[in-house]
Amino acid sequence: MWGLLLVFAAWFLSPLYVMVVTSLKDMDQVRNGHLLSLPTDPGFAAWAKAWGSACTGTDCGGLKPFFMNSVLMVVPAVLISSAIGALNGYVLSKWKFRGSETMFAMLLFGVFMPMQVVLLPMSQVLGWLGLASSIWGLMLVHVVAGIPSTTLFFRNYFVGLPDELIKAAMLDGAGFWQIFVRIVLPLSTPIMVVTVIWQFTNIWNDFLYGVVFSGADSKPITVGLNNLSNTSSSVKEYNVDMAAALIAALPTLFIYAVAGKYFVRGLTAGAVKG
Repeated sequence: MWGLLLVFAAWFLSPLYVMVVTSLKDMDQVRNGHLLSLPTDPGFAAWAKAWGSACTGTDCGGLKPFFMNSVLMVVPAVLISSAIGALNGYVLSKWKFRGSETMFAMLLFGVFMPMQVVLLPMSQVLGWLGLASSIWGLMLVHVVAGIPSTTLFFRNYFVGLPDELIKAAMLDGAGFWQIFVRIVLPLSTPIMVVTVIWQFTNIWNDFLYGVVFSGADSKPITVGLNNLSNTSSSVKEYNVDMAAALIAALPTLFIYAVAGKYFVRGLTAGAVKG
């Protein structure tokens, strides 16, 4: 069993290995060596070029501006969509009202709706709001797109919290917001971790919304990476392309390395229950 697992792990991680070793080589080593060979003189010149001076179309400023655009867009989008999902899940599980199940079913439909369906209406809405081709407009798109998933996660988790806990707090005089902030949220750490990781990964890796709704100065890292890899030059610098791909992937790799075990614990604690 262990041998089989090691074979699968090696097969799965081999592309990452190729990317890392290629990014540490210069072009002479890339041309003269084979795909799996280790660099004879490892260096970070390709990383430096990918970050600060590689051409992404007509601009040769590297991935740095695209990376910063993604940070400015992803962090508030994750926090806002997670907060709205937590509030929706709380209401739909513990403060049910007439038609709440129908509303939840409509929100649930948004989880499975193809992304392409909303491109035209969303672009019209962004135009009306004056947010077209801006970082804040792209952030709004991801907040709206993420609400169905975050609501589903929190609602299914909150259903498992004892109703008696809420009723006891109400008897003690606690109101809607006091119960939510002082009782429900402190018990929700596992699902918060799941939701934040899920949202961060989806938004950071998104390409479709990024290429459709961003402008010249607001393109995210995925669009920058695509532009870099497709920019033609006299010599195809595979080491720079690999370094750029790793730079784009580092935040999500870091999140999973640091909080991966909490993600699994959160899922088993109720993220997919029901």
